[in-house]
Amino acid sequence: MITARNIPDREGKKLNDDLKKQINDKLPPDEELFELADLFKVFGDPTRLKILNALLCSELCVQDIADVIGMSESAVSHQLRVLKQMDLVKNRREGKTIFYSPADSHIVTILNTGIEHIEE
Repeated sequence: MITARNIPDREGKKLNDDLKKQINDKLPPDEELFELADLFKVFGDPTRLKILNALLCSELCVQDIADVIGMSESAVSHQLRVLKQMDLVKNRREGKTIFYSPADSHIVTILNTGIEHIEE
């Protein structure tokens, strides 16, 4: 993983072969970058962000989510399908009702980090 703390200060010097190799060795494989781009595309939709943020507050069913964000149940179901395909939400059945929640703590971290970033 590349972090800002381990990038050397080049002071305007031309990129040398050693540094180029160091950087290339730390870059994720293309397949991972494509998957990461797909993940960020999912986060690029305000409706999906509303749904995810609502789910941070409480486990909810489709009807509850629709009521909270002011959308039709059909539209919410469609967005939940996308979120589930990307493993961003999980569900559990209780009788005929399916409840949704964030898939794991990474989702919470991504959303909170994004909010912190735009509030700076």
